[in-house]
Amino acid sequence: MRVIHEMKFVARLSSGADEWSCPTCGRRVTLRRLPDPELTVLDPGDESAVHVGVIEPDARAAAEKYGLGPVQNIPRPPTPPAPDADDRRWLAEIGIDWDGGAAA
Repeated sequence: MRVIHEMKFVARLSSGADEWSCPTCGRRVTLRRLPDPELTVLDPGDESAVHVGVIEPDARAAAEKYGLGPVQNIPRPPTPPAPDADDRRWLAEIGIDWDGGAAA
């Protein structure tokens, strides 16, 4: 599971981009909106965390509305099991190169 960090809006820059900062890990980005969207990472911070940010007058209400609330982790589906020898043989028979080597 990945931890969620909430980014805070810092300022609107003269370029029109918004600067955001993560108080938890120090991540800093600039985000330019439509019609020419662009994300520039100024400081990567904790790249394993999921970073979110909301601009609304009532940040708590927005967090609840978008499901951010007190959630600290995003559940991930389990990794599927690797195919066994019989499955690999069958995959090779139908031309699927599962492991990146030559099909058997």
